[in-house]
Amino acid sequence: MPDLRIALPSEGALATAATELLRDAGMRVNRSSSRTYTARIPAVDGVEALFQRASDITGLIDRGVAHIGIVGLDQFEEEHDEDGDGIILIPDLKFGGSDLVFAVPDDWSKVHTVADLARKAAEIEKDGRVLRIATKYPRLVGRYLAENDIKYEPVSAKGGLEARPEIGDADMIADITATGTTFRQNRLRRLDDPPVLHSSAVLIGNLKSLNRDDAGLEPVRQILERLESRVAGQDYQWVIANIEGESAEAVAERVNSDPRYSGLQGPTIGQVFSKTGGSWFSVQVVVPKNDLIPAIDYMRRLGASGITVNEPAYVFETPCAAYAELRKKLGRPLPPNGSPDRGSGA
Repeated sequence: MPDLRIALPSEGALATAATELLRDAGMRVNRSSSRTYTARIPAVDGVEALFQRASDITGLIDRGVAHIGIVGLDQFEEEHDEDGDGIILIPDLKFGGSDLVFAVPDDWSKVHTVADLARKAAEIEKDGRVLRIATKYPRLVGRYLAENDIKYEPVSAKGGLEARPEIGDADMIADITATGTTFRQNRLRRLDDPPVLHSSAVLIGNLKSLNRDDAGLEPVRQILERLESRVAGQDYQWVIANIEGESAEAVAERVNSDPRYSGLQGPTIGQVFSKTGGSWFSVQVVVPKNDLIPAIDYMRRLGASGITVNEPAYVFETPCAAYAELRKKLGRPLPPNGSPDRGSGA
């Protein structure tokens, strides 16, 4: 058996996005064909990828067949053994975003919120039955409705939930949606309340099978470092601009006058040997992607020219938050320098 198994979705949009993220994080998956269910990840020694249906991955992690895996948060929260060793290692991989919501028939004109749904359920109960909801998420839906004092009967369904109210098999549905288009095509609409759960892809693991010495944790650390920093890099832009000034210190003081646009810790500044003369300095800052245009405007107000923008491939935290949290859960927090002594085996 390999030192570490990572379970990956074998088909669908989640599968494509998962393998693309691994590739972009420098961990290309060598899968010979779509018909093979194991593959190597050459960048990290001793790691094997195991391709399985997304709906099976949480169970594989629970049973320790795979040590870590990529799955939707909705599937993990619905299916994981709540008394088991399954944990979330990275809570948002920034793909597979969707919402678990309630959708009711269009002709339920007075039902727009969960409070309205409670009244509708009470009316149905007066007719001698219980509100029927077709869903693949009975645990999450049941927990949410119990918190709102709504009785319901789950209608189990593997696919085609949107048709269940139309054919009389359920009163309404609770399902994952990204755009709501399929709901509208089937004369359903989602309630106005926030979703039961906002889901995206997560990296999960089995705490018991990850309880190893530092040497055994090394492939896990490398995967967590690469994925966490690659995901973080997607939120930032690297801005490079030339600014004229008396000295690097004087330019730094000007750039630092607004901390929002002065980089993660401060600007990096180097001398420019200008072709036209003058005292110029190259300023480099990393800013949140959402602040890009305000950051460009700020640089212009400082007299910047030659502004260029790149996306950083990685943004590493010190220490890696996911690995530090795993070590904490294992009862072996990282030492003060943030990195274990891999030679110690401690």
